[in-house]
Amino acid sequence: MSAAQWRRAMNSSAAAAGVARRGRDAVALQPVARASTPPVGAPSRWASAWRAIRVRHVLVLAFVLAYPFVASPFFTYQIGAQSLALGLIALSLTFLGGYGGMVSLAQMTVAGFAAYMLAIFGTSSNISISLGWPWWLALVVAIALATLVAAGIGWLSVRTEGIYTIMITLAVGVAFFYLAQQNYTLFNGFQGFSKLAPPTIGGLDLHQPVPFYFIVLACSLAGYFWVKYLVRAPFGVALQGIRDNPRRMQALGFNVTAHRVAAYAVSGFLAAVGGVLMVWYNGRISPGTVGTGAMINILIIAVLGGMKHPIGAFIGAIVFVLLQNFAIDLVDRERFNLVIGGVFLAIVLFSPDGLLGLWQGARNRLGSSFPHRGPGRFHRRQQRSET
Repeated sequence: MSAAQWRRAMNSSAAAAGVARRGRDAVALQPVARASTPPVGAPSRWASAWRAIRVRHVLVLAFVLAYPFVASPFFTYQIGAQSLALGLIALSLTFLGGYGGMVSLAQMTVAGFAAYMLAIFGTSSNISISLGWPWWLALVVAIALATLVAAGIGWLSVRTEGIYTIMITLAVGVAFFYLAQQNYTLFNGFQGFSKLAPPTIGGLDLHQPVPFYFIVLACSLAGYFWVKYLVRAPFGVALQGIRDNPRRMQALGFNVTAHRVAAYAVSGFLAAVGGVLMVWYNGRISPGTVGTGAMINILIIAVLGGMKHPIGAFIGAIVFVLLQNFAIDLVDRERFNLVIGGVFLAIVLFSPDGLLGLWQGARNRLGSSFPHRGPGRFHRRQQRSET
């Protein structure tokens, strides 16, 4: 065979391979095109969301709205508001770990950084450090800087997986703790900042239990529905694909690093808002707020409730706050962590998915006890999708 014949044969085989490859790509892309283009007459996203509302959702919403009017100021402020604020910080970890597959111990660090920035740029007892900006401007700057810090932490840790990610975020949290404790020029050392009261808007003092509860409830509901929307949006779907198989998502053309860093930024924004609410709740910020114990408490809250659904963060926060306030009636104050650890171990051993896993298991057992009720909601939804 001559050189010219060899070149013609190779060119023809390459062209045939290219045609076959394009044909396979077209066949592979057909289901994606069909999935991305809704059929004629299909319900819109808002209609589907409206149909997803159940009676229990309405009952829970009615309960949280009526709660401060039937509860005492202690239960409204100490239990309700604190649980919602801690739940919002734990929600950032639930989004990052449950939907992104990245467990971070630096969520309380981001929340504490936002609180420190609010004290530095706003008004506090230390007038030599605080700049005295208007509360709304200090609030925006604090949340924005904390979000950037969270993105920076993500940029450092997304190149690792598993235990290495946990260790990097733990190292960042410990480093910030010692920085805040030893730096007196900017962070005021171990004393921190005090007299960080929430503002008065339109004559309404947010430091009162009922107004503060409703502002925390509004932020928590906004964070919850935002996470619910994100996990169904293209970004959230891609993030869950990266969680399950990052190499395949990289091969499909997705920027794995960019998606993970963006997930850290989203979680950082949620944690920053929760940190601002917590500093308004406590009225002060100190290095103890961002210590190792506080970082682990957020992880415990997220795991207690269950990291497979956003509502699990708030359920875990309620259980944690109740134990924190009433466990001392059963044991000594010094042994409070023993009670928390025992409850945590019991729930994890019996249900790796937390309290939501126990609830789902009970529902499944109850459903199996009544087989005559016909197909469940999942089977009906599957039948509708097939038709």
